Amino acid sequence: MLQNKSFVKRTRGGKITKVVREHYLRHDIYCGAPVCKVCDTSGARLSPTASTILIFDTNVVLHQIDLIENPAIDDVVVLSIVLEEVKNRNLSVYNRVRALCSNSLRKFFVFSNEHHKDTYVTDMSGESKNDRNDRAIRVAAQWYQTHLAGSAKVLLITNDKENKRKAIEEGISAETVESYVRSLSRPELLDLLVQPASEDVKMEDTEDLRPSKRKVIYSEHKPMSEITSGLHRGIYHQGKLRVNRYNPFEAYVGSESIGDEIIIYGRTNMNRAFDGDIVAVELLPQDQWHEEKSLALADEEDEEEDVHLVPGSADDAPRTIAAQGSAGVTEPVQNRPSGRVVGIIKRNWHSYCGSLEPMAKPAGGGGIAHALFVSKDRRIPKIRIQTRQLENLMDKRIIVAVDSWDHLSRYPSGHYVRTIGVIGDKDTETEVVLIENDINTRPFSSQVLACLPPLPWFVSSEDLANPIRQDLRQLRVFSVDPPGCKDIDDALHCTALPNGNYEVGVHIADVTNFVHSGTPLDDEASQRGTSVYLVERRIDMLPKPLTEDICSLRADVERLAFSVIWEMTAEAEIISTGYTKSVIKSCAALSYIEAQARMDDSRLLDPLTTDLRNMNSLAKIMRARRIERGALTLASAEVKFEIDTETHDPLDIGMYQIREANQMVEEFMLAANVSVAEKILKHFPLCSLLRRHPSPTREMLEPLLRTAAAIGLNLDVSSSKALADSLDSAVGDDPYFNKLIRILATRCMTQAVYFCSGDLSPPEYLHYGLAASLYTHFTSPIRRYADVITHRLLAASLGIYKLPTIFQDGPRLTSIADNLNYRHRNAQMASRASVELHTVIFFKKRYGIEGPVYLTPRGEKGGGEWYVDEQQQKIRKMDGSISYSVLQTVFIHMEIVEPQPNRPKLQLSLV
Repeated sequence: MLQNKSFVKRTRGGKITKVVREHYLRHDIYCGAPVCKVCDTSGARLSPTASTILIFDTNVVLHQIDLIENPAIDDVVVLSIVLEEVKNRNLSVYNRVRALCSNSLRKFFVFSNEHHKDTYVTDMSGESKNDRNDRAIRVAAQWYQTHLAGSAKVLLITNDKENKRKAIEEGISAETVESYVRSLSRPELLDLLVQPASEDVKMEDTEDLRPSKRKVIYSEHKPMSEITSGLHRGIYHQGKLRVNRYNPFEAYVGSESIGDEIIIYGRTNMNRAFDGDIVAVELLPQDQWHEEKSLALADEEDEEEDVHLVPGSADDAPRTIAAQGSAGVTEPVQNRPSGRVVGIIKRNWHSYCGSLEPMAKPAGGGGIAHALFVSKDRRIPKIRIQTRQLENLMDKRIIVAVDSWDHLSRYPSGHYVRTIGVIGDKDTETEVVLIENDINTRPFSSQVLACLPPLPWFVSSEDLANPIRQDLRQLRVFSVDPPGCKDIDDALHCTALPNGNYEVGVHIADVTNFVHSGTPLDDEASQRGTSVYLVERRIDMLPKPLTEDICSLRADVERLAFSVIWEMTAEAEIISTGYTKSVIKSCAALSYIEAQARMDDSRLLDPLTTDLRNMNSLAKIMRARRIERGALTLASAEVKFEIDTETHDPLDIGMYQIREANQMVEEFMLAANVSVAEKILKHFPLCSLLRRHPSPTREMLEPLLRTAAAIGLNLDVSSSKALADSLDSAVGDDPYFNKLIRILATRCMTQAVYFCSGDLSPPEYLHYGLAASLYTHFTSPIRRYADVITHRLLAASLGIYKLPTIFQDGPRLTSIADNLNYRHRNAQMASRASVELHTVIFFKKRYGIEGPVYLTPRGEKGGGEWYVDEQQQKIRKMDGSISYSVLQTVFIHMEIVEPQPNRPKLQLSLV
C-alpha cells in the first residue's frame, strides 16, 4: 500500500517548496508476541509466558532509561515512532534502547508501526507533531490490544496526563511509570525513577523550612533566543566549561570570541553548570576580575557546605592567595577575564560514581529518605536523591544520574541507578575508575566475535603465495617488550650487509588482514579507540584471540606482518626505505631486561645478541641526532608494581627503570612512524591521520621558568632545541633533580593529538616534543585504532588495497580523530587512577611516597601565618622564622588518612 507524505521546506535560495515522499505500508509486519494466533511467531522476541506487554511513550523512554534498562522491565514493544523521536532528541538514550533491542537476553521488540497499514496515522489539520505522534502511539497500543485478543494485557506507560486520559477514553489500558513500578512490589525500583523538576523545590521544603532557605540561590538561565542574540552581539561568549580538578569552585571557559580563557569563580558564577557543559558566559566588570592564583582545596575541606552561595557571600570567594613580597605587600599580577554563566547551551550530564552522605534531617515517609550523593570526581557538586534503601547503600559505591537543577535548589536532583560494590573493595574501586573514565568493558558481541577466524589459526599456503606478501621467514626477527607481554605487535631485525651497511626492519602485526573496514569488529575497535592498561589488568580494544594469538608476533610461530625495511649505513644514515606486507617467524620474544642482559654480557657472541648490539649502536646514533634536532627527553613519575598472582594485590612498588633496550626499541618505532607518515601524506595529502604536538606558549612554560629561576637555573625556551639543551644542563646535587625538572616541563605542555591532514596547514603538523615535522602512529595496531587507520592508508599508498570510502568523508575522519583523542586521554587517566588506587592499597599499612605536605595540622591555630613568595618560589612564615623552597629536600611522615568519608588518600606531613 502506498501513502504519500508531504511537507514544505525552505531551500538554500530562500524559496518555499513542497516536498512529496512515498511512504509504503504493509499488512504482514508481525507483532513479535509468541502467543499471537495470527502472525508468524518464528522470530518472536517477547516471552511466551508474558502476562503484560508494555508500550512506552517517547518521554518515558527519554527520561526513564535507567529504569527501563533494569532486568525487572521486560516484554516491551518499542514503537518505531518512539525510536525515531528518541534518536532525534537524545542519541545516547537511542543507542541504549537499541542495545536493549539487540540483546537476545532481553525481551524487547521493535514494531514498525509507521509502516503497518493498520497503525499508520495521517496528519490531522491543526494537529501538532507531538500530538500526532502521541495519537500514533495510542493507535498502535489499541491495535496490539485487539490483535492479541486477550492473550496478554497491553499496557501503555505514559506520564503525560492528557495522553493517559485519551488512552483510557479510547479503551486502552494506561498507567504512569510510578504507578506501574509500584504494582511490581519492588520498592528498590522506585529509586530509579526520574522525579519531575518541581520535586527539587519540594525536597528543599522538607529539608529546612526556614524562610531564608527559600530565597533564590542561583540566577535563572537566559532563554535560548536571548542567548543567541547575545552571542551575535558579543554580549555573551560561548565555550565549554572545564572545572579545576583540584578546586571545584574554579572553572575555565575557552572563548574564541575574545581569544582567551574566561575564569569562573564560585558556584554562584558557575550558575549550575557542570564540567563539560557548553555554556554562555557574560564577562564581569573589569574591577571584579581576579588574579589567577588559586589554591587546590584539600580533601578535608568541606567544600560542599559552601554551596548554598549568594552573591557577595564570603563562602563564594575564590580560594586564592596573593603573591607577596617580604614586607607582606601584594605584588601586581595581571588579571585574567572573569565571568559568570548566564545559560546552558548543551548539557553534559551523565552518570556519576560515588557514595551517599546522610542528611542531617532525613525527610519523607513510607521508607523514603533524602540523601546527598558525593561523587568521586571532586568537580561534581553533591547530588540530592531520594531512596528507600538508605541503610543498605551507606557503605556502597553507587551510580547516580542527574535529572534537574532548579535555581531555588542548592544541589542538583538525581536518582539512584545501581550499586557497584562495597566501598574500599579493590574490584569495586577499579570498576569506579573504569566507569568514571568511560572505559568500555562490555564483552565483545556475537556479531564482533563472528568476524574472527577460527582457532587454531595458522599462516596458510594462500598467504605465502599471495604476491602482495613477502616471505621473510628466513630473517632473524625478534621482539623486545615488557615482561609478560602477550599482545606483541612489533618485532625487529638487523642484518649486516656485505657492503658494510645494515638492513634493519620493523615488523608490525598485520591487524588489518583480520579487521576489515565497515565490519562489526572494525566498528567496535573504532569506538573503543585503544586498549587500556591498569595495574592488574588490561582492557583490550580487540578480542583476545586476535591480541594474544592470531595477530601477536609470538616467538617460534609464523605470523603476518606489515614491514618497514631500511638500508642504513653504520652511521645510521638511511639509504633506502621499503614497505611490504610480509610473513615472519620470530626467533625470540625477549623482555627489556633479557635484551639488556644479553647486550651487557660480553661473553655472549651469538647471532641474536650481535644483532641486538648492532641495532643498539644504530639507535644511539639516531637518538643523538634526534636530540640534536631539538627532540625533548621528558619524564613522568611512572611507577611499577609487583602483583600477587592470586589476590592481585600489590606486593611491592618502585620507579620504572628505563634501559638502553627500551630506548633502542623506541628509536626504531619512532623512525618507522616517521617513514610511514611521509609515505601516506605523499599519496593522501588531505585524508592522512597524523599526530601533532603543539608548541607550548611562553605563558604555558611560565611555571617551569619560575621554578627554575628560584633555584638558580636559567632555562632557554625559545625553541625545543634550546629547551632540550637547558634541561640537559640542569644538574643538581640530588640524582633525582634532573628528572624532577623534566617532569615539571612535561606538565607545562599540552598533549599530542591525532588530526586529519586536511584540517590543518603543513606548518601545524609539527610534533614539538619529537622535533619531527611529520609523525603518525603505525607500530601498535593491536592496541591503538589510529594505527589501524594508518595501516589502511599505507596499504592503499602501495596499491595493495583500495582506500575505504570513509576516507572520502572529511567530517567523519575528523570525528574519528576526536574520538581517538578522547579515548586516548581517558585511557591515560584510568591508568593513573589505577596506580593511585594500588598505591593507597599498598601503603595502607606502610609508608607513602607522594602527596601534599601540610606545614601545620589543618585547623591548628597559632604558630604564625604563611604566605607564598611567587617570585622566589618559596613559602614562608610571616615572622620569617621558617621558609621552604621549591625542590628542597625535607623529611616527612607518611600515612593513609580519610579526612572525607570514603575518600582515602595518601598524606605527607613535614617532621
